Amino acid sequence: MGGAQFLVEGALVLLLGATLYHAMRLERALGVLKRDRAVLEGLVKGFNDSTRQAEEGVAHLMAATEGAGRNIARQIEQAQRLRDDLTFLSERGERLAERLETGVRASRMAADQAAMAGSALTGSALTGAGATFGLPGVSGVPAGFVAEAEPAAGARLRSEAERDLQRALRAAR
Repeated sequence: MGGAQFLVEGALVLLLGATLYHAMRLERALGVLKRDRAVLEGLVKGFNDSTRQAEEGVAHLMAATEGAGRNIARQIEQAQRLRDDLTFLSERGERLAERLETGVRASRMAADQAAMAGSALTGSALTGAGATFGLPGVSGVPAGFVAEAEPAAGARLRSEAERDLQRALRAAR
């Protein structure tokens, strides 16, 4: 039995050697895992920090978006009010322009009628009409009288329109 025992002990030594070899490999792998675990924990910690910062950033962005939305809504509301005011002023300006145009037409028609009436008068009556206006030797209705009346009426209407426009602009502010 000496030889069989020797063979069994030899096989045990070989198996123990193989076990030692595999244990050393396993220990190295576990060491790598421990090192990798520390790196992995660092990565997880960094990922958690990044996630938290991203959540905070999203919260800040949402707050900024809400503020910008309110600001834009206010600006739109102001723009609509200004649009309404401008529409009102435009309509009022058109009405004033129509009034001015009507006044100018009436003045021109009066001037034309006065000119026609002046040309229908005879020589002695013309001299008398010129004297009536304080213009001796001028026949008919003086042209300057009608020409001056038209700008004065237009200037008065224009100044009223300007005053109305200025009041409306002040009220819009």
